[in-house]
Order: sequence, then C-alpha cells, then structure tokens
Amino acid sequence: MQLSNEVKDQLQRYHLSELYNSYDYFGAHPFIYNGEQGVLFLVWAPNATRVSLVGTFNFWNDTSDPMEQVTDTGVWGKFFPGITTGEVYKYKLFLPDGRAIYKADPFAFYSEVRPETSSVVFDLDTYEWQDDKWLEKRQNFTPYNQPVNIYELHLGSWKMKEVGKFDNEAFKSVAPSSFYNYRDIADELIPYLKEMHYNYIEVLPLSEHPFDGSWGYQVTGYYSMTSRYGNPSDLMYLIDECHKAGIGVIFDWVPGHFCRDEHGLMYFDGTELYGDIDHPQWGTKKFNFYKSEVRNFLISNACFLFDKFHIDGIRVDGVTSILHLNFGLDHQPYKNEHGGDEDLWGIQFLKELNLAIFERYPFAIMAAEESSSWPMVTHPVDKGGLGFNYKWKMGWMNDTLDYVELDPLFRKGSHDKITFSMHYGYSENFILPFSHDEVVHGKKALIDKPVGDYEDKFKTLKLLMLYQMTHPGKKLNFMGNEIGQFIEWRYYEPVEWFLLDYEKHEDHRQFNGLLNRLYMQEKSLYEQDHDPAGFKWMDADNRDQSIYIYERKSTDESVTIVLNFTPVEYNDFRVGVETPGEYRVMFTTKEAPYRIKRYSYIKTEEIPMHGQDQSILLPIGALEGLVIKKKKAARKKK
Repeated sequence: MQLSNEVKDQLQRYHLSELYNSYDYFGAHPFIYNGEQGVLFLVWAPNATRVSLVGTFNFWNDTSDPMEQVTDTGVWGKFFPGITTGEVYKYKLFLPDGRAIYKADPFAFYSEVRPETSSVVFDLDTYEWQDDKWLEKRQNFTPYNQPVNIYELHLGSWKMKEVGKFDNEAFKSVAPSSFYNYRDIADELIPYLKEMHYNYIEVLPLSEHPFDGSWGYQVTGYYSMTSRYGNPSDLMYLIDECHKAGIGVIFDWVPGHFCRDEHGLMYFDGTELYGDIDHPQWGTKKFNFYKSEVRNFLISNACFLFDKFHIDGIRVDGVTSILHLNFGLDHQPYKNEHGGDEDLWGIQFLKELNLAIFERYPFAIMAAEESSSWPMVTHPVDKGGLGFNYKWKMGWMNDTLDYVELDPLFRKGSHDKITFSMHYGYSENFILPFSHDEVVHGKKALIDKPVGDYEDKFKTLKLLMLYQMTHPGKKLNFMGNEIGQFIEWRYYEPVEWFLLDYEKHEDHRQFNGLLNRLYMQEKSLYEQDHDPAGFKWMDADNRDQSIYIYERKSTDESVTIVLNFTPVEYNDFRVGVETPGEYRVMFTTKEAPYRIKRYSYIKTEEIPMHGQDQSILLPIGALEGLVIKKKKAARKKK
C-alpha cells in the first residue's frame, strides 16, 4: 500500500511545522484496503536501519512482517491484512551498531496490563457516545463566573475489591483483581459525586505507566489509557456517564518528562529521539521541546484526549520543570542562548499547547501546576502570558496549611499567612488545591495537620473547608479529605470508607456535602472570583483574637464570612455590615443539627464597627466559622 501524497504532506508537517492530529496518522489504525480488513501501522524511527512488526499474529518473528520507510524523514509504515483488534504487537528496531530493540508503539491506543509491556490494536471509534447534550452545552461555557468544585481522585484506590493483594509485595504492585473496572467505578462514583455536590472530577494520570507507585506520573504510553481498569471503551463509558450526570472531567497530564523504562520512549530508535535532560530527582527524562516532532507528539496527545475521550480540561503537571532547564539539579549546568536558566523551547511549547487547545476547545479548563512566582501564567499568549486559564494557588495552600498546623495560641504571630493571599489574589486565575500531594510522604492527612485533640481537629478542618469554599478561586479537594481520613493516602489501599460508621466522620462527610451545596448555590461565592469587586475585607487585622471577617459579592448580592481560628467562644461578638436591615446566619461549621437549623434574623444597630455605620451582635463559638446573609427586601405589590 502506497501512502497518498496528501498523507505524506501531513507527515511532513509533523517534522517541519504543526500537526496536532498526528494520532490520526501514527499508531495502529484498523483499515480496509482493496477489500481486505487489516491494520495500517506508522512509526517514526529515523535512526533505524530496519523495522519489523512483531506480535502474537506472527509468533514474534522479526522477518515475517518487515515495514517500509515511507518518507525520507524516518517514518516507517505498512498495511498488514488479517490483523484485527486485540492483537498484541511491538516494533523491533534494527540499529546501525548492530543492536536490535523492542519498543511499544508511542501512539498505541491500548496496552497490555502491566507487568506486560506490549501494545494492543484497538479501534477507538466503536464506542457510541450519548453525551451530545453536554457537548452542545459546553461549547458556550466559560468557567470564570461559574462554580467549579473539583473532586480529585486516583481511580485505582478510590475503592478496591481486595485490599493487601499484590503481584509484587516489595514494589506494592497491586493485583489486577483488586481494581474496579472503569464501568464499575462510574456506577459507584457518580451517585456519590451528585450527593456531595461536586461538579468536576480530576483524575490522577491515566496514561499507561509501568509502576503503580508513580501514581501515573511516569508515563510510557501517552495515547494508551491504562489497562489496569479496563479498555478505552470502558473509560469512555465513565466519562459519558459523568457528562450525562452534569459532571465535567479533567485529566491530570504529564508532558514535562517521561519514564526511562526500555520499552517506552527512552532512546526510542537508539538515539535521544524524544528525550533531553535527565531529571535525577524523578528518575525520568525531560522532553526535548526544541524538536517540532516532540511538540507535535505532546500537543496532539492533549487534543487526542479532548477529541477521542471528550474530556473537559487538563491539569498540566510539573509546569515549573518545563519552564526551567535546571529544575531539580543541584547546580546549573544548562543555559539558554541568552545565558539564562529558562527553557525557551519549553516556554514555546506551553504557549503552542494553550493556543492549540483553546482554538479547538474554547470551553476547556487548562490548569497549570506551577509552584514558582513565574508571571502571567494565566494571561493570553498575545499579551505575553503562557496562555493557561487557571493556575493552582500553591502559595495560598502552603500558607494556609502552615497556619492551621500552628498552636492556636500562636496563630496571632502568623496572622498574615491568611491575609497575604489577597495581595496577589487577582494576579492570576486561581484554583485553591488541597490535593493528593498534601496528604503523602509524612505530611499527614488533612485532618491530622491541625494542633489539638480529636474534637478540635474536626472543628478546625471544618473551619479550613469553609475558608477554602469562601475564598476567591475555584476549588479542589482530594478524595478522603471529605470524610476526615486520618491515614495518609496510599495508592495500594482504598479510602477508609469504614470510618463513616463512626459519628464524627459521617458528620464531617455530611458537613462537606452541605458546604459544597452552599458553594454551588450561592453565587456570591463564585460569580466574581476573578474580579476585585467580588471580595472585601471587613476586618483583616484582628490578630489578637485570630478572627477574620470578609465579604464575598456577586453583582447583586453578598455574604459575610466570620472565621474564628482560636478555641475561644464569644457570646456577644459584633460584626460590621454595609447596609442596615436584617441578617441571619445561613451556615455554620457547628456539628449537626445546629448548622442546618434556621437561625433567627438579627436587626442591625447604629453602632459603628469594622468601618461600617451599622453592625449586628451575635455569638460565635470556639473554632467556628459563620456565613451571614442579609434578608432580601420584600417585593412591593403592584
């Protein structure tokens, strides 16, 4: 079979300019040619002197199915009749030095379950999607003035069939029989998300990876969603069902570096075809963003996830490592052409990525995990920015957790750890993350961070959750946070759902569900997230009592938030309010049933407080948070 000139022209774009749908050409594509069903294979391996397709269909015989060099840029390809979906295969590459290496397909759409490493032929176009209404609705969607409440989870350990069963005990390699299938997960996860009022999930990386303990962050198969939990159609079902339930899906994506396992991208054709600088801390290779083929490979992969899997957003992992040549190195051996540390081609890649995604998928959430003070991460490319529309607010997260880990008696000495975030609150569009990274490696679970006894830990965690949900920015919480799990996350154990048999943990879950509902329904808490008009400090300076008071505003409503970060209660605490009238506590962090009872309205008094001419008097408990709202004026009858 000869490739058409049109296809050859497209392949030239892969090398010289832009080809962001390269997955339509490379990889293994079921195909009918001259009336025969078979598969067309294409792979880029310019250093190979010979390439053979090997697999179960030819008993791994490297002389049975040689491929042909179809371009002068090192693309090898051939149509093989008789091969069908489900066939297992690899490429055997013969190198100039006489060696031969076996490689999985970089564009494989499916892979064997680890520890096996071969690619599997799969037709991605056979699944019948049922999310047309969602796709139509999202075309005009913009997240900026909408609630975004993200539940971050690791699919393998949200729930498990069996606990403590391993293929390899030393490496904590979980037995495949312990995992739920994507479809089973959908049937259990989606009702829970609806009950808890989350409207997005963010899934830890699903691209194929050999080591469970990498959590998916050391990838070998970028186009192959992990077979641990089923096949691509099973994953499509999960996403489809999320969309039908009104839940968006964000994928965690790792374009900065790749796994060094020999069957993957490492020295793919005997040369550094994809790789560049070593990441000694992670034991991985950084991508060589100078090469247009590498940029096309990665940007195509992002487009592929939107196109074939209908995802709604991407969280780009490790952006800081992409921006810097010497990230993670003890010294700075690498410099750019201007003598600096910035990876100029990495910066170019990120800009190209965001331009490509928003041109094709304008509804997308493109969130950067960027941990430095790099400017203009969420500013448009044509204004000098990187082009993301969201950035994880890592500084806010670190300051907030540092603060709650302090003994309440000493919190007044670090009062500005809470107030500082608003000094840069509108420099970017932010997501407020309490993510998986904060509940591992000895950092302790979220509930175990606050100082205090069992009761105080739950009170403080509720207060922390209220602070997150009422602070400007979109929201993200990792699984287990919502039930007050004391054990750190372990990828080989499920969330400790049995804790819900205990009153405190079930109460905490219910609290988070009610708080999430408040956030989703109260437009003051999200409508002006990225506008300074949406936030006003009423009292940012009460360090002696460690009490913070602020307003959140929509275009026509507002709520007042009071946070008491000490175990001291006040029977008569005065709060300044902007306008006279009647106010009531609409939400409190107290334990059930108190937080859901209907509080009486409190009339304002002409007593100045917090820079206002009127105020209200109310009690506030130890380690309690309140949300206060003014009674709407009655409509006049015509």
